[in-house]
Amino acid sequence: MKYPLKDLTFLIPLRADSIIRIENMLMSIRYLLKHFDTNIYILHSSAYENGILHRILDKSIRYSFIEDYDTIFYRTKYLNQMTLSASTPFVAIWDTDVIIDKNQIIDGIIKLREGYDIVYPYDGHFYDTTDIIRELFLKNRDVKVLSKNKAKMGLIYGTDMKGGAMFVNRDSYIKAGMENENFYGWGPEDFERYERWKILNYKVYQSPGCLYHLTHSRSNNSTFRSMEQMKDSNKERQLTSFSNKEEILKRMTSI
Repeated sequence: MKYPLKDLTFLIPLRADSIIRIENMLMSIRYLLKHFDTNIYILHSSAYENGILHRILDKSIRYSFIEDYDTIFYRTKYLNQMTLSASTPFVAIWDTDVIIDKNQIIDGIIKLREGYDIVYPYDGHFYDTTDIIRELFLKNRDVKVLSKNKAKMGLIYGTDMKGGAMFVNRDSYIKAGMENENFYGWGPEDFERYERWKILNYKVYQSPGCLYHLTHSRSNNSTFRSMEQMKDSNKERQLTSFSNKEEILKRMTSI
């Protein structure tokens, strides 16, 4: 029996830059649909629409396409658009490549419903699968394949990651400024966002257990594209960390 989760919408922005990325997304959403009666919204941004995703996605999924010729995927902007168009009281900011044990997700949702503003359904351990383990999971579609092979994976962001998957109270998220659109392309927005929430005294919870990331090649949207962009992104994070509550709210309304 699927766990009832109609009060939440999974928001998954996508730049389909490889067949592996599409495969990973399909595995992630199929895992969610297998265990949860929920809402999923996928926004696909690319130079053109070939119609493939619209045909292969489950009909219950809300799908939209935005024509975008920019080689840089403006993820923060698209997430904000998706959040404002969602109608559920809770939303999940969800990467295309993540798998999290269903019991961790349920634990996190219970905490969100109990009054937490932000919930991470994992403890900060962000494991990147190898190509071989990824293929095993695609064949078996069983999370136990991942847990049994955890020791063979790498912690690409250490043990205190703050991105990849999170549940938020939609109203609280909007009041905090949602995503910081000064982050254009890949950068440390996950950590800036967390620091912003802590300064705003939001109630944050982390579920015990890890996150599994289905590996893929690194495009220009998965790494800093220049030293200048890296400096600008880190400066933006520092601006938040050195601000107080009033300064943050003022800054986020002006972005």
